[in-house]
Amino acid sequence: MPAFPYSTTCSTTATVAAPAVPPSLSLPVIEASFPRQLHPYWPRLQENTRSWLREKRLMPADKVTEYADGLCYTDLMAGYYLGASDEVLQAIADYSAWFFVWDDRHDRDVVHGRASAWRRLRFRLHAALDDPAAHLLHPDPLVAGLADSAGRLLAFLPGTWNTRFARHFHTVIEAYDREFRNRAEGRIPGVEDYLALRRLTFAHWIWTDLLELSAGRELPDSVRKHPSFRRAALLSQEFAAWYNDLCSLPKEIAGDEVHNLGISLITHEGLTLEEAVEEVRRRVEECISGFLAVEQDVLRLADRLDDGTVHGKELGAAVRSCLANMRNWFSSVYWFHHESGRYMVDSWDDRSTPPYVNNEAAGEK
Repeated sequence: MPAFPYSTTCSTTATVAAPAVPPSLSLPVIEASFPRQLHPYWPRLQENTRSWLREKRLMPADKVTEYADGLCYTDLMAGYYLGASDEVLQAIADYSAWFFVWDDRHDRDVVHGRASAWRRLRFRLHAALDDPAAHLLHPDPLVAGLADSAGRLLAFLPGTWNTRFARHFHTVIEAYDREFRNRAEGRIPGVEDYLALRRLTFAHWIWTDLLELSAGRELPDSVRKHPSFRRAALLSQEFAAWYNDLCSLPKEIAGDEVHNLGISLITHEGLTLEEAVEEVRRRVEECISGFLAVEQDVLRLADRLDDGTVHGKELGAAVRSCLANMRNWFSSVYWFHHESGRYMVDSWDDRSTPPYVNNEAAGEK
């Protein structure tokens, strides 16, 4: 069965009801104006990433069998990076699955007070990112998994892109350390501090960098830093981060989290839970309307770049590809949150402990 056979753009005539979306989370404009698409490689992508998680020991084999498909990690990436080669999409999907597992390890290290284990992992991840080949056989599966997935990602584009990607991810690792310290100390950041931190922990610029991999070419600074292109990229990522906050608020309250826009609004702005939900939703909707407005500016930029030369034609096509996938991010993220077992807190035996996680740190009991 296709990943989402109810989609109007899926290459199947099968009709299956879309998942029920609670009214507080429903966004009719996404359902109506952002058609969901699926990379044709998805069935093999799902199978191969499942095998990769087992091979790299990133999840216990029984948890891979029981939960991996239902977590929908590959569905998310197959709905985002349309046009990528199969090899590129596989590398991105494996890296994305690794990222979710890393996020879970970080959470468990906080919950169980494993500050020393987290500190060791943090430094090892920095080292693996700087020299992936030297860490492929590292005994910690998360370190070896990053080395493998990052090493593959760094094989497609020039060294300038690689340097940028690594710089962005080093920053993400340090942001996760700030989150660790905030949670360990019970510190809920103010709204503006939280938003700045969230742009890093959600890895806004990593997923944006990977758009270039999907398009098959590195974009020059004049394009990446063009105000319209950068705003479109930021809005697509802000939508994803804040919609995630909206959907995961019950899970994160249950788990005594301190990093959620709703939690910051309640704590520092004096909003009630209902008011915080409404405010996060308002910001999410503004991301959508803002993207729809700036989208036309980016299309005009692509037209100007396509100046009749071979270079101009390729550059214009790359910009259109990146923009189309920014658009795909809205629908892919939206449906992911209503299909993935990652957010089905009410179905867990313990609302604070996801059933698909490994509670042990590597090498520790």
